[in-house]
Amino acid sequence: MPTITVNKQALHDYEVLEKLEAGIVLSGAEVKSVRNGNINLKGAYITLHNGEVTLTGAHIGAYKPAGPQKDYDPYRSRTLLLRKKEIARMIGKLKEKGLTAVPLNVYTSKSRLKIGVGIARGKRQFEKRELLKKRDVDREIRSRLKLGSRF
Repeated sequence: MPTITVNKQALHDYEVLEKLEAGIVLSGAEVKSVRNGNINLKGAYITLHNGEVTLTGAHIGAYKPAGPQKDYDPYRSRTLLLRKKEIARMIGKLKEKGLTAVPLNVYTSKSRLKIGVGIARGKRQFEKRELLKKRDVDREIRSRLKLGSRF
């Protein structure tokens, strides 16, 4: 399952509790553009309206070889495809305080484009700082172990 893009901002700002796989409704030129990696999930979010799940704020650039596309909006909302049970479960989870749905990544699965959806809880500022400190300490330990194994 080759990954096309990852939403690093969401992984930094949120603690992902549960992951779902959803299809995405795109036009033909958008599919080709996404396969070329011309998609940006930074700042994108997922909304629920009347039992329909939509991806809002994702930027999918125009596919250049298709020529000029009249009235093309790269930021338009796109419908996500989930089963009814998954949507009902997502609605129940999102009613809990502090939980939200965020797009995590876009990848291909059996020649289909899929989007990873995460049910997540927002991290606080001190949690983000602790994670950065832990990464720095782990990196320092690994580098010292490498140096120690050379001598």
